[in-house]
Amino acid sequence: MSKTGAHGLRRWASVISGVICALLVSAMAAATARAALPAENSEAWKLRKEVGDIRIYTTDQNDSSFQAFKAEALLDAPIESVMAVMVNPASCVEWVLNCTESYGVDKNSFNDRYAYSVNDMPWPVTDRDYVLRIRTRGNESSGEITMEMSATPGKRAENSNRVRVDRSDTLYRFTPEGRKTRMIWVQHTDPNGALPGWLVNTLLVDIPLSSMQELQRTAGLEQYQGFRLVYDEDGQLVDVRQPHDN
Repeated sequence: MSKTGAHGLRRWASVISGVICALLVSAMAAATARAALPAENSEAWKLRKEVGDIRIYTTDQNDSSFQAFKAEALLDAPIESVMAVMVNPASCVEWVLNCTESYGVDKNSFNDRYAYSVNDMPWPVTDRDYVLRIRTRGNESSGEITMEMSATPGKRAENSNRVRVDRSDTLYRFTPEGRKTRMIWVQHTDPNGALPGWLVNTLLVDIPLSSMQELQRTAGLEQYQGFRLVYDEDGQLVDVRQPHDN
């Protein structure tokens, strides 16, 4: 391959990787618009990559040329620190690749809230932004915590310089294992634009891998230490707080 051809291929690979990254933490539009996420225990999952305690699987998705992925990891961080990162609306810039802006939108409850984020895209792709409805559930007896994120594009006025993301399904599941945290991340994204499914699928694996590695690093930062999980009288998770918080 010529140097010019190789350079062009690398540039487009970077562009497509950026587009996928912009959609990673986005969530679902109308449930009737596409098929549900594959079951976590489906036999259709195929192992694509394993690095340390992280395994990435993919599977074909009905009515889409883009595959779904499942990422499993044993993070070397306690669940309290991991959740302190996850509930911080500004933490996107710390662990999600190319996330350049993130903050809470409105002041809803801990279990049902909204956040706005922006992802910087390599030229010539336009930057992506999204408003997420984030629903968090946790059970004290099992220790398991789940987060479901739903893109709500109409929640905030669109910026003419950005493309609003509105189609993706995401589920996070966290389970404590001693001072470590088992994480399962299932997602299917059908990105807008003329991106070939086969090429997107070849690049899909490295995005969740990199993000999980950064999440583990971020959860180890001093600012995310000393948090505690707060449950109500029914054993349902209602907050993640530092000891000095009321």
